[in-house]
This record gives sequence, C-alpha cells and structure tokens, in this order.
Amino acid sequence: MDADVSAIGRYMKKRRAERGWSLSRTADICGVSKAMLGQIERGESTPTISTLWKIASGLQVPLSRFLVPEGVALQRLNAMPRHHDASGMIVTPLFAFDPALGFEMFAIELPQDTLSESAPHASGVVEHLVVLEGRMELFIDGGWQTLSAGDAIRFSADQPHAYRNRHPEPARIHDLIHYPFGD
Repeated sequence: MDADVSAIGRYMKKRRAERGWSLSRTADICGVSKAMLGQIERGESTPTISTLWKIASGLQVPLSRFLVPEGVALQRLNAMPRHHDASGMIVTPLFAFDPALGFEMFAIELPQDTLSESAPHASGVVEHLVVLEGRMELFIDGGWQTLSAGDAIRFSADQPHAYRNRHPEPARIHDLIHYPFGD
C-alpha cells in the first residue's frame, strides 16, 4: 500500500491554514518553492522524503503526520502505507507520532545506489538508527560513517545528514525520531 499523495497535500494545507500562512510564507519558512508546495497540496506531485522533512520541520509537525492517515492505528506491516522516494528510499511508518511519548518510528529500505540527503530538521530533533540488514553509510558531523547489520547510532538531526547504500544488497533500518515539541 503506497502513501496517499492527496492526503499529504490535504494535511499540509490544513496545517498551513491553521497557522494562517500563505503559500509564499510557507515556502519561505520551509525552504520549498511555492510552486512545489502548490503541486503537493493539489496532489499533483509526490514529494521526496527530504522535501517532506523540510515541510514538517517548517510547520513543526512530525513526518509521520504526512504518511499516515489521521485516525489509522497501524498494526500489520503489510498494511502500512509505504512512501517510495525518488531517491530510491522506501519509508514505512511503524508507529505514527504519539504526542504523549514524543516519537515516531519508521522502517526504511535503501536499495543499491540510494542516496537520500536531508536538510536539518527542527531544533532538538534526535534520530536513533538501528541497521537490521545490509550495510549503509550515514553522513553526519561533516563525514560519512559506515554502518552494518547490528549497528545502532543516535544523532542530532537538526544538522544536514544523509543516508546512502552503495552495496548490492539492500540496507534495512529502523529509525526512531524523537521530537522536543508536541503536535
């Protein structure tokens, strides 16, 4: 099941309207062009995870709010919405954001030759990665680190970071993201 592009746009428009922001103001705050935001709101464009992160950070909302329909309790892995990124990354929400706990969790697959670059998230956001299968590289603190199955790392995600896989086997990871703010 793939993530619903029109639901992504509806949620973004709702959050923007709650703040009383124009598309221009949202573009300035999020660092995403006004044209791209309009296409996303109309369901005409499938945004990359990197673009969704910019929007989520600007609106100060968790990423899973864009990928999981409101009111959906995810219980079975094969029934979860999957977001196929143009970079090759496949993101599946495991736990949507819970404001009482302050986190969300994703299963991420990085096929060979995937490179997903991420702009800094909101201040105070921390990611916890666990590599389940394969090997990958993580760019943090200005350099690449190689991670293999069984490795775990925690890092401040309010800095530029990136994921890549240059190996023939896919890398599979779990990514728990902690937010210092509610929804």
